[in-house]
Amino acid sequence: MKSPALAPADLVTLPRLPGWIIAGPAQSPEDVAFSAGAALVHLDLLARTDTLPTALWRERLALAAAEACAGFAGRRETSAALRDALHLTRPGDHPGPAGEIALHWCRAAERPLSAANLARGLPGITAERIALCLGAEGSPVARAAAVLEAVLTDAPRAETEALILADAALARAAGWAHLLPLLATGLKPRDLRLRGGDLQLACHRALIAAARPAAQLAADLTRRAGRLREVAPKLRARGADQAVALFLSRDALAPAELTAFMSDRAARRLCDRLVALGALRELTGRDTFRLYGL
Repeated sequence: MKSPALAPADLVTLPRLPGWIIAGPAQSPEDVAFSAGAALVHLDLLARTDTLPTALWRERLALAAAEACAGFAGRRETSAALRDALHLTRPGDHPGPAGEIALHWCRAAERPLSAANLARGLPGITAERIALCLGAEGSPVARAAAVLEAVLTDAPRAETEALILADAALARAAGWAHLLPLLATGLKPRDLRLRGGDLQLACHRALIAAARPAAQLAADLTRRAGRLREVAPKLRARGADQAVALFLSRDALAPAELTAFMSDRAARRLCDRLVALGALRELTGRDTFRLYGL
């Protein structure tokens, strides 16, 4: 668990994404590349900010990327449906095609960036192939575009795997310890058919498009995390500290996922109390099979 914020929740803020980066479509490839580089610098700044719950940020971005990839495959599952597939599928059961896409993305974003870790989440791609993708040369976006083109040339239907590896190549070039899901939400289905300089330009534009919602999400999560840290000392339930740590690192949790260190009744009461305190949200709107998160 990260150190508690030093300021009240309403004062915890992040640097804003400069408006000129996303002000409008740049005309020349050089302008687009410059704006994409500036967006990447800003995202790097956010990724290194102590008050942002970065693991949670990555998981929320992974859900958005999974929703986009499900759309590329002709499916219409929303982030809410994918969240249900991840948390409500019983052990040993298959989460469904879209749920499997979400599982791939969440595993890729959760584990430290390495060929071995990515191979465990992408069973159809060998560790050797993944290592080649991570070893691509050039600027971050050029590496990502090259990886995307190489994977899709060999396997045109492997959009999820290609985009995970492209984001992994970008993260490795940026010096990040974890993959940050970005490109899938900024690319359009037709972009995946591009090659060469056209694909690289599309990836530059995708990074610019992805930066704004990623930065907005980071600001929102920083504020919500500040509120949770602020109320945490008021909690008296045994295991509350462990629960708070989990909520600061996970997109969503069912009360049953807290029963390793508290009773089912205590877990439900804790979740309801945190909602009442404005520190958590119930994410489903249902009366049963509820999920809670920032």
